[in-house]
Amino acid sequence: MRTDNTHHLLAATRQRSDKARQQAEEALKQLDQTTQPATVSELARTAGVSRSWLYTQPDLLERLQQRKRPGKAPATGSSVRTSEASMQRRLQLAHQRIQQLTDENRRLQDRLARAHGALRAARR
Repeated sequence: MRTDNTHHLLAATRQRSDKARQQAEEALKQLDQTTQPATVSELARTAGVSRSWLYTQPDLLERLQQRKRPGKAPATGSSVRTSEASMQRRLQLAHQRIQQLTDENRRLQDRLARAHGALRAARR
């Protein structure tokens, strides 16, 4: 029997997440010192983190939206706008994933029914 070493994986994941957060916060400070527009792409590039990770960090997105932009009023609200095409693509991918999971569920239910049948036959 193998030893459960998942605590090592969890610790490494936590360290990576903490490091990414620290890098993103430092990058936000750097961007505050410039007149560049504040975008998720720019923050990700400056911090050396992925945009997808940034989108899972609502507090960082809020801070990014609230930072002052030259000639513009600060953004209000915490929502991040996406394009119609992007939203359609995400919806399409979600539907595909649902279909995959439905098919897998159907296959597993069939296997379970066959296993129950085999057990019933073996008991006779």
